Amino acid sequence: MTFFKRKAALAAAVAMFAACAGTASADTVWKASHQFPGGKGDIRDEMVQLIAKEVAAANVGLTIQVYPGASLYKPNDQWNAMTRGLLDMTSFPLDYASGRHPEFSATLMPGLVGSFDRAMRLNDSDFMKDIKKVIEDDNAMVISDAWLSGAFASKKTCITSPDTMKGQVIRAAGPAFEEMLAAAGASIASMPSSEIYSGMQTGVLDAANTSSASFVSYRLFEQVKCLTAPGENALWFMYEPVLVSKKSFDALTPEQQKAVLAAGEKAEAFFNEEVRKGDQLMADTFKKAGVEVVEMSKADYDAWLAVAKESAYKNFAEKVEGGDKLIEKALAVK
Repeated sequence: MTFFKRKAALAAAVAMFAACAGTASADTVWKASHQFPGGKGDIRDEMVQLIAKEVAAANVGLTIQVYPGASLYKPNDQWNAMTRGLLDMTSFPLDYASGRHPEFSATLMPGLVGSFDRAMRLNDSDFMKDIKKVIEDDNAMVISDAWLSGAFASKKTCITSPDTMKGQVIRAAGPAFEEMLAAAGASIASMPSSEIYSGMQTGVLDAANTSSASFVSYRLFEQVKCLTAPGENALWFMYEPVLVSKKSFDALTPEQQKAVLAAGEKAEAFFNEEVRKGDQLMADTFKKAGVEVVEMSKADYDAWLAVAKESAYKNFAEKVEGGDKLIEKALAVK
């Protein structure tokens, strides 16, 4: 081999080594998916975007790409994708996976939460330890707790007492609410919150219940006549945490894992500060759009709770293994 050939071979080897080194040092890229509108002030999108920003700022070789608005996975497909390691992160209404894990319906049980303060106390309770064990046993983990309050709205009439629900076709967010509303005389149409607007627009739905954040970000004020805001008698609270795939998390370096967990804590603190403003923002937005805004009285709330206990609560205790004990643990939190 001539000098020049040896030099060329050496240069090629150096270039190949550099290319391999560059590949090895390239960022790990995570995909984060959720169904909520991006860039429109939805607090769940803001949580995920904050996590991506904080992880990037940590400079640990991890990039999180956010896909809002069900642009990567359909709402109900995210759980399976995440637990199989195909999706790395999601902001996810946990009850959407109750078909796989019926225990999750306890995280959207009528009247079980009642207030943001109690929701935060639930996060550290035996009730949530049981829920999170089910999550972890299916290859996922929570990095940010999040509970959202919710409302009712109708194209026909204000929903207050159970009698006002008779004859209306309503979208309810999960099995427990569906059972309670059906017991009150409603017809049920199941769909994710991202489809409520088109459901109302096409006449499939008369009414819906969903989170305060979704009522605003999905612009449902354009479709309804009356909104029943949570007020002091909040019947609807839903657990919508930020979750990550354990398979994806375990593949990270210790520094990357630390950055993800720290970002999750920061997003949860941001959420807890901002979420309490959501109910007022919803009421103001709907009033500005000319929608009537009412609240349930204590008598209305108690009447709904009585219906729930004879339908949703009873069915959950009978059909879900350990369901009665799970509800007892939740109710034990004061």
